[in-house]
Amino acid sequence: MNEEIYPLIDVEMLEEHRVDPAWIIIDCRFDLTDPSKGLALYKQGHIPGSRYASLDNDLAGCPGPMDGRHPLPDPKVFSQTLARWGVSNTTNVVVYDAVGGAIAARLWWMLRWARHEHVYILDGGIQAWERKGFYLEKGQAVVESTDFSITSVRNEWVVETELLSSALTEGAVLLDARSEDRFTGKSEPIDPVSGHIPGAINFPFTRALDSFGRLRKPKDLREELAVYVDEKTDLISMCGSGVTACHLALTAKLAGLGDSLVYIGSWSEWITNKDRKIAVGNEAQSRRSDR
Repeated sequence: MNEEIYPLIDVEMLEEHRVDPAWIIIDCRFDLTDPSKGLALYKQGHIPGSRYASLDNDLAGCPGPMDGRHPLPDPKVFSQTLARWGVSNTTNVVVYDAVGGAIAARLWWMLRWARHEHVYILDGGIQAWERKGFYLEKGQAVVESTDFSITSVRNEWVVETELLSSALTEGAVLLDARSEDRFTGKSEPIDPVSGHIPGAINFPFTRALDSFGRLRKPKDLREELAVYVDEKTDLISMCGSGVTACHLALTAKLAGLGDSLVYIGSWSEWITNKDRKIAVGNEAQSRRSDR
């Protein structure tokens, strides 16, 4: 049985481990509307020793015509990326960003998808590090590569588009992590079609954060999610392209609901087929039936 790892780490604990070679830090800052911005910010100042992970180049594969914007990379390619960062199968990995873990959670989820359990999200992100007055390093870290082996991945965590409708019919609950404006179709700054999947429920990932961008207490998260799901419910998380969907999976994990399912293709994959139905507006938000 795998050791159960608490997924968050605070800045004090990270500072204690920062120079330990058994620990590696990865900066995941990324802007969907300006893909070059994350690396630029990293070079201007990052937690010392951090490697940089690009969402587009490192945490996603090349999308095909019927894929969402950020499909999962081939496991072999992902293992090479991890090795390039100096991550081995025994390394403790800390990931962070500047948006409450919204991007970093994708790497947290992917490492666990690849059966690497010792991965943590820096609670509060780089802002928490800066508030403590800790040093930021400029430029780019010099990294010694290593080996990382992926023997198998947890594909049972991944929901494919063709199976989504049947899962919902069988009682699964689909939570969409996008903003309310995007979910309802009021605005869509990224994808060519607005709206949401019929039957989905809007749960913006920001609901899981406090005013400092830290994850709320597990008890509070459990109360938030209890309106929609319980331990007997199959929870499927989605978003625009399978990124903040992983943040919802993190939220469910912290809430004590275990490892939920993720629709990696998400909205950007759903809309590749014009025959798939689209809903706009906001449907009833409580879907959990009495059991």
